[in-house]
Amino acid sequence: MILTNKLTPDSACRTFLSNDTHFASLYNAILFDGKQVIHPERLVRYENDTSFIIDDTKSVENKKRRRDIVVKTDINGVYCLLSIEHQSTIDFEMVIRWGIYEMLEYLKQLKNKKNKRLVPQVMIVFYTGDKKWNAPVKLSNYFDIPEELKPYFNDWKIYLVDVKEIDTSKIKDEQTRYFIEAIQEMYKGNYEGLHRKVKMNRDNFIYAAIITGSLDLIRDLPEGDEIDMCEGMERMAEGFRNEGRKEGLMEGEKREKKITLLSQLKVKLGNVSNQLEEAIQNSSIEKLNTLTLSIFDITSEEDVLKIIN
Repeated sequence: MILTNKLTPDSACRTFLSNDTHFASLYNAILFDGKQVIHPERLVRYENDTSFIIDDTKSVENKKRRRDIVVKTDINGVYCLLSIEHQSTIDFEMVIRWGIYEMLEYLKQLKNKKNKRLVPQVMIVFYTGDKKWNAPVKLSNYFDIPEELKPYFNDWKIYLVDVKEIDTSKIKDEQTRYFIEAIQEMYKGNYEGLHRKVKMNRDNFIYAAIITGSLDLIRDLPEGDEIDMCEGMERMAEGFRNEGRKEGLMEGEKREKKITLLSQLKVKLGNVSNQLEEAIQNSSIEKLNTLTLSIFDITSEEDVLKIIN
């Protein structure tokens, strides 16, 4: 059973992608248009804690960097390293970090005398946030480069994949496809949009809800290894409607309190300026409650503004 209170969007995504089938299916869909180039049974977990010493005549620096998931596999008999770096938020340092990851790994390989040749690397930055990515995706985005230097400039790039824009028809594994589609529909608020009668792994559904910040909308999710995704989304829709009703009740209470306070102030002060009325309309429920408790001590508009500002 998942301890949801201990999971973050990052740990939920890492847990899902630690499954070799999910990892391979996502890679094949994103890089190879759905063609089955990466085979899950040939993935080997790779120790990616790139900790080693870089010697310098004046100092010794210990560089430590860790990527989320790295596997070693072969493509047509050639070994390579494939990795996924999950981002739930926009990171303006991502291009720099990616370059550090890659070059430190190559340096580590060079220091290993057993390696005759370096093992090539490919990394996907898998972004699952709700906003559109607006950070740099290549090194040249960070600064202006003189035209004369552009032919000689190494322009590091990241391969960014936004979960909201993935074409799920290219994902061959059903559970991986359902997982991505559930995230997409949750972000759209289209909780009733998945009407197909498909069975989704219950844990994966919860991971999707954690990633999108929708976990609090799940009420009484059915037990068992699998759930009907249509039913699961309907439960989220009901949770969304309940939240909407709560917000509606709070807004109604706030509106009534403003009307009552303005009436009381008109009686006490004889008149209420447009400035004060606007300040009360923009006040939080907490400030309005404080003002209600202090209403008998009010003698001027200045007294009201001190409380609500």
